[in-house]
Amino acid sequence: MRARLAASAVAVALAGVFFSAPTASAATLPSTNTAHHCIHHTTGVCGWTHHQKPKDKYETAKCRDASLSYSRHSQGTCSHHHGVRYWFK
Repeated sequence: MRARLAASAVAVALAGVFFSAPTASAATLPSTNTAHHCIHHTTGVCGWTHHQKPKDKYETAKCRDASLSYSRHSQGTCSHHHGVRYWFK
């Protein structure tokens, strides 16, 4: 009986780790945008070449619906916001 309780407690703890909501902290934010250049992406254009600047130093993209993105990777950025308008990284 104790083995079952211990196993279920471990399963609940692991489920909490995998299904917990991500929290925003300084460790999860992308590096600051000081390079003034963009890497090659398949959609969107470089904001710097169109005289667009990020609102703050952590913004990595601006979506087509004018929302901001702070994603660390390009895959899926602005996927629920009609795609990327400008990249800032």
